[in-house]
Amino acid sequence: MPLVRIDAVAADPQRLTAIGDAVHAALVDAFGIPADDRFQVLRGTGGDRVGYDPGYLGVQRDDGVVFVQVFLRRGRTDEQKRAFYGALAKHAAAAGVEPRNLLVSLVENGLADWSFGNGEAQYLDNPPS
Repeated sequence: MPLVRIDAVAADPQRLTAIGDAVHAALVDAFGIPADDRFQVLRGTGGDRVGYDPGYLGVQRDDGVVFVQVFLRRGRTDEQKRAFYGALAKHAAAAGVEPRNLLVSLVENGLADWSFGNGEAQYLDNPPS
């Protein structure tokens, strides 16, 4: 069950939805998560301020930058993660985000680190496959 947080410097609700769709499609493609396993926090930055270096590591980014954090259970291989980054770049480009403007962070955790409500740790009782 990934939890995705997306912050975009310049994004209206329609663009945020398209970016969320792109991230979800990449998670399905690269990690094989179920299509209905979708939990996202989407934020445009209307009055907020987001800072970024426009040339860090030789990647030229601009105010089209999109920050994507994905919280997920540990266990994906480096190859799966590379496949995710590639799939995300492809899907995001189709949503109007230039791949150079994607900054992605995967944050891994364990089964005990998730609660889906009712004050319970459901994955401890019924681990997902």
